[in-house]
Amino acid sequence: MITVESVGITLGGRKILTNINATFHPGVPNLVIGASGSGKSVFLKCLVGLLTPQEGKILYDEQDFLSLEYDQKQELRKQIGMLFQNNALFDSLTVEENVEFPLKMFSDMSKEERKHRVNECLAKVNLVNSNHKFPSEISGGMKKRVGIARAIALPIKYLYCDEPNSGLDPLTSRVIDELILQITTDLNITTVINSHDMKTVNDIGENIIFIYQGQKWWEGNKSILSSAREENPELDNFFRASF
Repeated sequence: MITVESVGITLGGRKILTNINATFHPGVPNLVIGASGSGKSVFLKCLVGLLTPQEGKILYDEQDFLSLEYDQKQELRKQIGMLFQNNALFDSLTVEENVEFPLKMFSDMSKEERKHRVNECLAKVNLVNSNHKFPSEISGGMKKRVGIARAIALPIKYLYCDEPNSGLDPLTSRVIDELILQITTDLNITTVINSHDMKTVNDIGENIIFIYQGQKWWEGNKSILSSAREENPELDNFFRASF
């Protein structure tokens, strides 16, 4: 579980986030939604430690990330997987080598153990027998699945997904949503997804926060979101303007 308490950050003299509170639960997709420029990308960077907020706390299972020493943060980061918006695969490495990369960097597994783990992860994302292909030889959806396999190669407890459906067609987007949902529930990890895809919100949004102009304006699940938009024209207008 990840708990955010009164987080605020100022960059370049401009307040980007103000008093953000949220709880992200394991075993369900947690969505952070909002328009471009709303602050959601900065919020995600704060959660993973790429930016340091001047205010508030970020608790990983009651451990305050912001107060940890460097070595402690590095140990915690080994439990965090990241699916990047542009996949961030190494073009010169094969699918197998891309997934193996964090294992070589952060584990003491033997070569045989790494290969076994790579195959396990590729099986989870339905990419059996794709080991020796290069990123240039596979589709955008397959690249995204390789990115997911790499993100879960280490025994993670937390998974961050930055716009996982960016650049994908609607059918492939649904496949990726279902895959993220399945991995989240099967591994019982805390998954946080940055998204502006309302289909994703409506399909897998079990815990949602909506950020508007650097503040949290709404929190709930996909069922409550639908009724809230019907009952509150102002809230509905914010969503229509944002997506």
